[in-house]
Amino acid sequence: MVNLILCGGAGTRLWPISRTLLPKQFVKIFGEHSLFQRVVQINSGFFPEQCIVSNAEQYFLAKEQLLEIGSSKTSFMLEPVGRNTAPAIALACLGLPEDEIVLVSPSDQLIRDTESYFKAVKRAVELATENNLVTFGLKPTAPETGYGYIEASGEKVKRFVEKPDLETAKKYISAGNFYWNSGIFCFRAGVFLAELKELAPEMHAACKVAHEKAARENTLVRVHHKDMLNIPADSIDYAVMEKSKKVSVVPCSIGWSDLGSFESLYRELPHNADGNTENSHHISVDSKNCLIMSSNKQITTIDLEDMMVVDTADALLVAPLSSSQKVKKLVDTLKEKRPDLLHTPQIVIRPWGTYEVIDEGLRFKVKCICVNPGGRLSLQKHLYRSEHWVVVSGMATVTVGDEAFFVRPNESIYIPSGTKHRLQNEGKLPLIIVEVQVGEYTGEDDIIRVDDDYKRQ
Repeated sequence: MVNLILCGGAGTRLWPISRTLLPKQFVKIFGEHSLFQRVVQINSGFFPEQCIVSNAEQYFLAKEQLLEIGSSKTSFMLEPVGRNTAPAIALACLGLPEDEIVLVSPSDQLIRDTESYFKAVKRAVELATENNLVTFGLKPTAPETGYGYIEASGEKVKRFVEKPDLETAKKYISAGNFYWNSGIFCFRAGVFLAELKELAPEMHAACKVAHEKAARENTLVRVHHKDMLNIPADSIDYAVMEKSKKVSVVPCSIGWSDLGSFESLYRELPHNADGNTENSHHISVDSKNCLIMSSNKQITTIDLEDMMVVDTADALLVAPLSSSQKVKKLVDTLKEKRPDLLHTPQIVIRPWGTYEVIDEGLRFKVKCICVNPGGRLSLQKHLYRSEHWVVVSGMATVTVGDEAFFVRPNESIYIPSGTKHRLQNEGKLPLIIVEVQVGEYTGEDDIIRVDDDYKRQ
């Protein structure tokens, strides 16, 4: 049995704590472990092997978080560009034996009742063994309008229905045979692929070509960009589940939340006596029932009720909690006016270490860069900026053009624009440098990689 974990979501409805380079599944919202790590830990007790489907940008982030929890029995399927859930699942299933039982798990959900969850998984495996495509139907606790629903007769799915309006959702609750669509599935790999071939033949054919031509490195499969783009984009619900005659449902109550809004996140976080989320950086005077999120900045509120205040280093979100579904509309506006705020979190994790933007303005940017022992950046150059590196701690091995230099603490080196260069840490301690960029343009896409250990584009 294999647990297939999907990591491609962007989590835009939890902006600004969720960004493209650090989406919500990798954010440690509930203590020391991220949602992704929690999913891996929960399912590893039931499924001996796990396959992570991720985009190439998040691969190293997922690998690092797996190392943190000591997970080793994992393989990766890397997508250069997302084409929704149906192709992601198909590409992974094409690499498995036809009889393999697959549990498909989103990486950005919260499951609190693990005992009930394992009971549901056990039943799903039994149904999958009988060649059913199984979905998990969550018993609704409220007439939610943000979820799709499943109408069932016992364990047989009658139909999938789109997100309803409030009155329709209330009718579903009263009927008693409607369940929230969780996005968790279980089936034999061969059964799913056979249904995909029949119901979405063009997608199946394109996935097969992409899988056959993919690059392989031990437990890592990289799909080529051109082949991925040739695959029609569609969800597993639309491509297969809503059309198949083999769909069963396991009704369950597992303490589930998809954390699809700040309102749902508020319900899951601990609260103080005033109903505000617990936060050591929050001082309140007569404020009640508020979501307060801040990493290190002091937040003070007076007479605030039913509001959300979400503070990060570069962005502040303030809105009524009841308006949290409008964050997606805000994100659409930011795509036009400030797309940079959607992409980069305060601390960016790279395969060689991390960097943090300390300050930036017209024609300059200042970063603090940490290179792990043994790590090195790509051999690269920039068209529009020069860089000045000052070593704070550790020993830097720097290549500039055809020359190599050792740069010690309190020493610096200059890299002109257009010059090939590389930073490396050959020591046993982290290397910390301050980088000052100066030029017409200091965006992260001004990188031309000549050689890269991590095979990034």
